[in-house]
Amino acid sequence: MRYEEAGVHIEAKAEALKRAKEAIAATYTPRVLRGLGAFGGLFDAGGLKEMKEPVLVATTDGVGTKTLLALQVGDVSGLGFDLVNHSVNDLLAQGALPLFFMDYLAASRLEEEVLSALLTSLAEACKALGIPLLGGETAEMPGVYREGAWDVAGTLVGVVEKEEILGPERVQEGDLLLALPSSGPHTNGYSLIRKVVEGLDLEAPIPELGESLKEALLRPHRAYLKEFLTLKEAGVRIHAIAHITGGGLPENLPRALPQGLGAEIQKGSWPIPPIFPYLQRLGNIPEEEMYRVFNMGLGLILVLPEKEAQRAQELVESFPVGRVVAGSGVRLV
Repeated sequence: MRYEEAGVHIEAKAEALKRAKEAIAATYTPRVLRGLGAFGGLFDAGGLKEMKEPVLVATTDGVGTKTLLALQVGDVSGLGFDLVNHSVNDLLAQGALPLFFMDYLAASRLEEEVLSALLTSLAEACKALGIPLLGGETAEMPGVYREGAWDVAGTLVGVVEKEEILGPERVQEGDLLLALPSSGPHTNGYSLIRKVVEGLDLEAPIPELGESLKEALLRPHRAYLKEFLTLKEAGVRIHAIAHITGGGLPENLPRALPQGLGAEIQKGSWPIPPIFPYLQRLGNIPEEEMYRVFNMGLGLILVLPEKEAQRAQELVESFPVGRVVAGSGVRLV
């Protein structure tokens, strides 16, 4: 017997890696000593000696069932941006800046065209943010993954000065909540989305949206690295950051708040992308469920003193959406 008879196609993997090699190499900086092809990526950490107390920060995530929607319409070109940008935002919530990224791509069968497109997308996403795609793993595992499904995941490693770590311990009652807008659902709630849009023509124009469902639903997860650096370089003092991902406001915002303090959010204080009311009406989804599942247009929420929030609004597109109050949890008013 041959390996192919067991469902593993070595040549397809090798060819896809060869096709994406140039795009991956374009992400390398002088700090990358070994990348694609090595048994482990090598990254020169000598620059950390310039820091007083460097703390490494690592985050691992995946794209989830958004991959199924992308495969359904035959366009996976945005999934690399989804994965990298999501991971970057998780790092920013600690006040950290990215050092390098590692990917994990797996399927029941590695289709060369899909694999090549995914690798190229990941490389382009990393290059856009100046992050080396240091390496990763590509696995073909028939029997583990359902036929036609892909797992797109990765790990991002970053660094922050110990004294600059953001978090709940800095937050005070009365702090303002400043939201940076999302580009849509990002990478969350797609199991529900797929159920709601099942059977619809995803490429047909929707007047209410001003675009097709494919365009609205496959728009990549937005990264906020540029905005974070703008605020950091201007000396804006941020206490904490909440990345609004799976679980929406009720689960993510409290992660940035200390015990004894909650958040009061003013509904109507920010523009909600039209895709959300469209999905709500189409699926007859209760409002409470919408805020529990989706970001509702809130990509990142900065927790900071009111004077600092006023400065931040002058520097980046943002909306004051509420305050930190005594209590617990998130209350929408």
